[in-house]
Amino acid sequence: MVDFDLTHSNGGDNEPVEKISRKQYVKELERLQMELVKMHEWIRREKKKVVIIFEGRDAAGKGGTIKRITARLNPRVARVVALGTPNDREKTQWWFQRYVAHLPAGGEMVLFDRSWYNRAIVEPVMGFCTQEQYEEFLRTCPEFERMLIRSGITLIKYWFSVSDEEQERRFLARNTDPARRWKLSEMDLESRRRWVDFSKAKDRMFAVTDTKHAPWYVVNGDVKRHARLNCIAHLLNIIPYQDVVEPPLEFPPLPDTSVYVRPPITDQTFVPEIYPDEILLEEDN
Repeated sequence: MVDFDLTHSNGGDNEPVEKISRKQYVKELERLQMELVKMHEWIRREKKKVVIIFEGRDAAGKGGTIKRITARLNPRVARVVALGTPNDREKTQWWFQRYVAHLPAGGEMVLFDRSWYNRAIVEPVMGFCTQEQYEEFLRTCPEFERMLIRSGITLIKYWFSVSDEEQERRFLARNTDPARRWKLSEMDLESRRRWVDFSKAKDRMFAVTDTKHAPWYVVNGDVKRHARLNCIAHLLNIIPYQDVVEPPLEFPPLPDTSVYVRPPITDQTFVPEIYPDEILLEEDN
């Protein structure tokens, strides 16, 4: 468990909030990421199985938060799953089937960047599933999640909320920035046109799947720095991990290298050094 104090959150209302400074943000993020290392080592050592679902509005900050969570973690322990559009074969499967294949074994944590909840919002709103398939999902999802929990999986669900104004600002920024243009798709534009339908679908999803055994935790995503810190801090507080990180290893002495004759260095092909150390040192000074 980690001690966390950030008093800038407004609880989702429309009042302006004082943004945490970049210096404060970086310092707090580094502290929380070190706690995440302890948590993921505890998960590995204790053979725990953790599933974290990230859902929410487009441009609400899910991807950025996932990146900050996994930045310092062992990818063999903490895996990110972001499935694309199901193929023709997968469309005929039980809806949860392709997600089950990615569930964690003992000692693993899986972060779903979008999940089986596509069937609750995107698919019915965009007409990718039938009304019968949609209703069947709402009936079976709570029981499916109850089964996961009974099997020993810790299931945590986050919904990232963002205001209309902030989402619009981020969409416009993506549209004019070549480095972020790939984040904006035709689907995003269509979801923008169907904003009310998406809101209705989200409200019904919460009414059915915000259960005691698998509740939704809403993250206010209007300020990215706040959203990331608040989500990570909550995750650290909800998982009862302990510090089991082992002390540094003691390195053995290097063997005598004089007994080995290496091949000529001219036999190797080197990458051209277009950024020599001298230039980097000048900039540092």
